Amino acid sequence: MKILFAIQGTGNGHLSRARDIYPELIKYGSVDVLISGIQADVQVPFPVTYRFYGMSFIFGKRGGVDIWDTARKLKLFRLIKDIRTLQVADYDLVINDFEPVSAWACKRKKLPCISLSHQCAVLHPAAPKPASGDPMGQLVLQRYAPVTAAYGFHFKAFAENIFTPVIRREIRDLEVADHGHYTVYLPAYSDETIVKHLSQFPNAKWHVFSKHNKQPFTTGNVSVMKIDNRAFIESMATGTGVLCGAGFEGPAEAMYLGKKVLVIPMLTQYEQQCNAAGAAAMGATVVPTLSEKNYPTIRNWIIDGQPITVDYPDQTAAIVKQLIHRHAPSHKKAGRVAAGVGI
Repeated sequence: MKILFAIQGTGNGHLSRARDIYPELIKYGSVDVLISGIQADVQVPFPVTYRFYGMSFIFGKRGGVDIWDTARKLKLFRLIKDIRTLQVADYDLVINDFEPVSAWACKRKKLPCISLSHQCAVLHPAAPKPASGDPMGQLVLQRYAPVTAAYGFHFKAFAENIFTPVIRREIRDLEVADHGHYTVYLPAYSDETIVKHLSQFPNAKWHVFSKHNKQPFTTGNVSVMKIDNRAFIESMATGTGVLCGAGFEGPAEAMYLGKKVLVIPMLTQYEQQCNAAGAAAMGATVVPTLSEKNYPTIRNWIIDGQPITVDYPDQTAAIVKQLIHRHAPSHKKAGRVAAGVGI
């Protein structure tokens, strides 16, 4: 069986999750990997067949998506060409983690495309939602990568085919301790903004992992270093808490490690607003922006915030097996014959 595994390359969560999903997929056939997007900092330990420019949202430095930079870097004609030329019909099964090129190529050819993503869980009617709606944001999330069936990941398994997070093996294997520091990853803020605000909490020691600066430096109680996967996860495992954006994998990994969690959703980013609502339901603290008006909440989190305890069993193999048996052509045929239906 030929499988196309298409992964969103904006942000790090999709590729981090893929590191554990790919070894399960290759048990069922040959797997070609497709990655589109230009904002990831994570390398993958498996061969990549297709790399597309895709359609990425560009992180700004003031707490949100940089709309103008996103528009400037959008290569629409290239995206359309990639959609038209990708030969999705060559595959028996297309599995999609919020990746637009393969999703729209399948839609164009009227072929099945199976979502294995966090975003499809966010769109579920039972998923946590922010108090204020965002019809345009929800529409973008719905139309970005259309699929024909969905298997989702969220902070809680609140419905059928919605599962708890894929916690990558390197996180599960970490030795957890508390050395008293706080790990920070806020890619939508500049280093200057982060240092300015975190310096106002001198009794806390901050490890800031920066998307914008390749030269490490320390100012008072704030250490800023470039993104390095091993250094980052070891900082999380040995810290008191994690301050991060309201992505999905980052907060989920911090919860799994039993840390207290503070999330700041990106401005005007609907998915992150939804994630913040979900994280709050798990016991995380949420502030809308990194700003002076939110200092009291941040200070209370430092002083009185509580570690979060979750149960996130390793279900990756079982989820992939379920997906394959339901949607791979050879397995569907075997199932119908076994049931006496025939084809």
